[in-house]
Amino acid sequence: DANGIVHVSAKDLGTGKEQKITIQSDSGMSKEDIDRMVKEAKAHEAEDKKQKEAVDAKNMGENLVYQAEKAVKDFGDKADSAKVSAVNDAIAKLKDALKGGDTEAIKKATEALQKPLYELSAQAYQQAGPQAGAQGAAGAQQQAGGASEQKKDDDNVVDAEYTDVKDDKK
Repeated sequence: DANGIVHVSAKDLGTGKEQKITIQSDSGMSKEDIDRMVKEAKAHEAEDKKQKEAVDAKNMGENLVYQAEKAVKDFGDKADSAKVSAVNDAIAKLKDALKGGDTEAIKKATEALQKPLYELSAQAYQQAGPQAGAQGAAGAQQQAGGASEQKKDDDNVVDAEYTDVKDDKK
């Protein structure tokens, strides 16, 4: 059942004898051991929280470095060289902070990289936007022209009227 207790019964049909057994799980730990472990967990709670924060900051920093390097690779030729340089400098600072392991330095370097990375991405998309818009408009004009040509072919349409006659003989 839910408490880890198993009830087993067996009956010999030939003799009619029946036996029952109950198997109960014992954790092997006394109440004192459990209480001691709970106290230790509470004592180390702040330390664990600090370590979790450090790991989260490191993961966030490494992820941002990857994204920034990918953005420089993808948008580097489409963006202003000063913005690319600013992103590369911020990447280098964040990598140094990640090597040092200081959580606060990692957080500051991560925040310092976010702004130039955003500006680089925004500029690349702004430059790509008008080009993509011009291509999209040309494609729409071609489709509109194709539709008017199709309409010319369909001018041979005949309209007809009809009347629904009900059969009352049924």
